[in-house]
Amino acid sequence: MTISFFLKAAGCAMMVAGTSGYGSWMASGYRQRMELLIGLRQMIFLLKGQIIYANAPLPEAFEAVGDRTEGVLAEFFLRIAGRLDAQQGETFCQIWKEEVELIDKEAALTKADRQSLATLGEHLGFLDREMQERNLLLYLEQLDLVIGDLRERREEKCRLYTSLGVMSGLFLTVLLL
Repeated sequence: MTISFFLKAAGCAMMVAGTSGYGSWMASGYRQRMELLIGLRQMIFLLKGQIIYANAPLPEAFEAVGDRTEGVLAEFFLRIAGRLDAQQGETFCQIWKEEVELIDKEAALTKADRQSLATLGEHLGFLDREMQERNLLLYLEQLDLVIGDLRERREEKCRLYTSLGVMSGLFLTVLLL
């Protein structure tokens, strides 16, 4: 056996390992998106409680929610609270949209998730409490539908991503040999 055989075998093994790793990474991104949306749902419930039951103004409500949670979305809520406290002449809607755009790209939110979150900010801040509650409840219903769909397909999609990763590596190995 020559050294070229061992090099080919090592290359094939690395190719299969690489594509398998990519498939696993895609599956973990799917799980991460679902966990992030569940966390967002909990934060919106907390925000609703702060606005409706605690009768807190928006800067205090966002700060309270951001302090009670952690992660990318907690930073998002705290940044909004800070900008609202600074009162630099910007409307809440402007602040909200700018901060939604600044959410870390690694946060696993899709474009549709970001657009849905951006539209929520259009209806907060200038309506009365009852209308704000209705808008938050509508957004929560939309989130529940997305989360339910993700839960239904989680096992199927994660298995598909990992299997495709392994199979594509094996296919490329056979193709190159």
